[in-house]
Amino acid sequence: MVTTLDLTGLTTGPSQVWNAIRLVPLIRDEPVEDLRLSSRLYGEVGGLVKVGPRSGYVSYIPHGFVATWTDDGTPAAAYGTQLSTDPDWLPTTMGLRFHRGMARRQAKDRLRFLPMHLSLEGYLALHFSGPALVWEQWSQQAIRRGLSPRAEEAYVGADVRGLADALRVFEIHPSQCGVMVYVADALATAFVVPHPDDYRALHPTLLLDLYGELIHHYANLLPPVPDFRARIADSDVRSLAQLRSAVDEQEDQWRHFHDSTMAAALGEQVNSVYRMGRFALSRFLPSFRPGLENHIGEAITDDSGAITYLKTFRLSNNQVRRGYLLDRLASNDWHLADTAAELGIGEAQLGLRLESAGFGHLLRQDVLDGYRKQRRVRR
Repeated sequence: MVTTLDLTGLTTGPSQVWNAIRLVPLIRDEPVEDLRLSSRLYGEVGGLVKVGPRSGYVSYIPHGFVATWTDDGTPAAAYGTQLSTDPDWLPTTMGLRFHRGMARRQAKDRLRFLPMHLSLEGYLALHFSGPALVWEQWSQQAIRRGLSPRAEEAYVGADVRGLADALRVFEIHPSQCGVMVYVADALATAFVVPHPDDYRALHPTLLLDLYGELIHHYANLLPPVPDFRARIADSDVRSLAQLRSAVDEQEDQWRHFHDSTMAAALGEQVNSVYRMGRFALSRFLPSFRPGLENHIGEAITDDSGAITYLKTFRLSNNQVRRGYLLDRLASNDWHLADTAAELGIGEAQLGLRLESAGFGHLLRQDVLDGYRKQRRVRR
């Protein structure tokens, strides 16, 4: 299933700035009452996720989210806040090092999932099987094992300079159900939850999330960003009603600027993963456009397609380049000459690009050596 993300019902509030960090609150017109999110913290940050009988991966796993919903539209409570004598409602103990799947049903109306692991797994599994046709340039490893092993690096939010202070001191709006985190005015992540109470509880988990290399560098190397402060000419204000009207106009101008200029396009290809009553848990990938913002992420949408939960991860330039090369190869049946022609470069240039992107092991050694020799001759 492929669809697009619908942010209807969410509006942006005035931003707050701390050095290079800009937090833009997302305010929900009406909270979602029949879906609630809570966090399950783990004692250790490393873990093995089992995704099949003989497959799994090691990753950073600081916490999981528990989604609780109702099928009849009645209000749901965040998991762990209900009062009940039913022993089935007692929290079950989960292994700290071993996790059976990224999304696992724990009751008929409760699902535990590992935030961002759905989307990261989707990115890491991109064309993971390797060449679909056995062209002569590909190595035996590429044919037998595909892209295995595949690894990517990221930074924990606590290592993003200024983020902890910004989350600690900034105001949380009464109806806030999400936030867009900018670092040096580059969108680092968008985070949306169903209910304001959920956001207040999950606000600190932004420090446990993953952030890309680009965002980490921006936070450490770039200067503070300007704060957009409202300026109202006092000569035009003669009453409280006029002051309120002027404030509303300033807020509308900020929303228009943010939504038309700063906000990035999210959710170009959204693939449904799990059904939860009238809700669906999905993950999405970008079209891998070099030089532009590219986000992977996951979302929970309702039966009308509106977002109730959203979390995104901005890919670094190198990650975008790797995804782009894999997409182009797959679209050309992994034929190097055809792919190079589509990109407007020579076959040797494409082979060396694959090597610099970390895919050199997919090519036969003699073929790769020949590409290097061609580069030296041209110099």
